[in-house]
Amino acid sequence: MSVVTRFAPSPTGRLHVGNIRAALHNALYALKHGGRFLLRIDDTDRERSRAEFDQALRDDLGWLGLEPDAVMRQSERFGLYDGEFERLRAAGRVYACFETPDELELRRKVLLGRGLPPVYERKPDDSSTPEGRPPHWRFRLDHGSPIVWDDLIRGEQKFDPKLLSDPVVRREDGSWLYLLPSVIDDIDLGITHVVRGEDHVSNSAVQIQMFEALGSSPPAFAHEALLVAAEGKLSKRLGATGVEDVRGAGLEPMALLSVLARIGTSQPVEPAGSLDELARDFDFAHFGRAPAHFDLHDVELINARLVHGLDFDRVQERLPDGATEADWLLIRANLTRVEEFGDWIAVLDGEVDAPELTHDERLVAREGAAAAATIDWSGEPWRQLTDAVKAATGQKGRALFHPLRVAITGRESGPEMARLVERIGQHRVVARLEAAAHR
Repeated sequence: MSVVTRFAPSPTGRLHVGNIRAALHNALYALKHGGRFLLRIDDTDRERSRAEFDQALRDDLGWLGLEPDAVMRQSERFGLYDGEFERLRAAGRVYACFETPDELELRRKVLLGRGLPPVYERKPDDSSTPEGRPPHWRFRLDHGSPIVWDDLIRGEQKFDPKLLSDPVVRREDGSWLYLLPSVIDDIDLGITHVVRGEDHVSNSAVQIQMFEALGSSPPAFAHEALLVAAEGKLSKRLGATGVEDVRGAGLEPMALLSVLARIGTSQPVEPAGSLDELARDFDFAHFGRAPAHFDLHDVELINARLVHGLDFDRVQERLPDGATEADWLLIRANLTRVEEFGDWIAVLDGEVDAPELTHDERLVAREGAAAAATIDWSGEPWRQLTDAVKAATGQKGRALFHPLRVAITGRESGPEMARLVERIGQHRVVARLEAAAHR
């Protein structure tokens, strides 16, 4: 069986990390098994769906590298839904209902007041039809047997259909709700695995009967524990972290994906350079049932480790003009973001402001300038420089190395000084040491 997965967002807002995690896991599972990853835009809600969000979510997926093998929109598939709806209607599996929302809410409160589950109560088939009131339509659940499936993450799931309400599948105005069109699409597109949040578990129970009513076997289900942050469950309404926040922070897409691929599993979070690398170890058996905690700081830490291993050809177009591979390899281990490389251009090729040094530090800088002007720069200039200054001043350790580093680079820390001074060059090193000595 060829694996086919799908990510099915609604274009009613920007993607947040919970959405991205679902898209990633669907993509990784398909990639691992040589299958197909589809994008289905669930735009049946005509009032809330927006073209700008449709484009934004596809742009976000593109930046992340989560390119689907095909894209379809539910708004272009209404004819298919109508046909399958009529088939279910003829079989008695969907039926018309006429209660108003107020009537349903009142009945719900009555049932709760009696200590009963607030399950929708079917009306007799011969009940009267209110004149002039358009119906909404419900799917008739089969109460005969429990609904059971083996979830790839949660294990055996079992629901008593008598404790579930017959779900509304179509509104009074003829528009569709989520459950039935999704099943019809999954059958038509040959979806083999549905990977989504655990808040859909009861939906899956209902949809399993819809698959069977339409003469199809249900796909395999994997219901993941939800992501949580300081404010609780991540959702669009909470303004949770999204792609725009990650991009704005200068973080790499693979840093975010490396975190989202592993949090909530028994595997350590490690920086990965590609989706192929993430897919190799992707396995639902590693997923736990506890909520997965997301923190953008974790992405920042992984980002730094990822940047330290990036090859020059992966970043060249993002670096300032004239940056060389040797420069990148010299600096990258001291970066947390690729864009920080630009801050080092002045250290390598420009001017550095003379630091404020103590009296003893200025003496070190003065002796350093004198030594730097006379040593053989074709040998090991940093070793020769520090040996000469140590002999002239008697300083060693931090008292020797710190003022030299600050004077030459303008920074408290950075790459290995031996490599830096060779790159900066004798003329600049001498000038910077003299400026620091006489400030």
